[in-house]
Amino acid sequence: MATTIQVSKDLVQQLKIRKMYDKESYEEIIWNLLEDTMELSEETKKNLKIAEKDIAEGRTIPLSKVKKKLGI
Repeated sequence: MATTIQVSKDLVQQLKIRKMYDKESYEEIIWNLLEDTMELSEETKKNLKIAEKDIAEGRTIPLSKVKKKLGI
């Protein structure tokens, strides 16, 4: 089922700015925005715990060293 909604010109401009490619629909943009607010998947939660442990145990590289290595 499809429906029509009213949005302000300002909101349309904001949606246009968020387009990742020209033919991306407003529905796709809205779904992407909603996804950002949904609960994290179990896999993501697991990966975050691993990353937090890596940080706590010093298994990371400072940004300054990464930039130096990349010549930035």
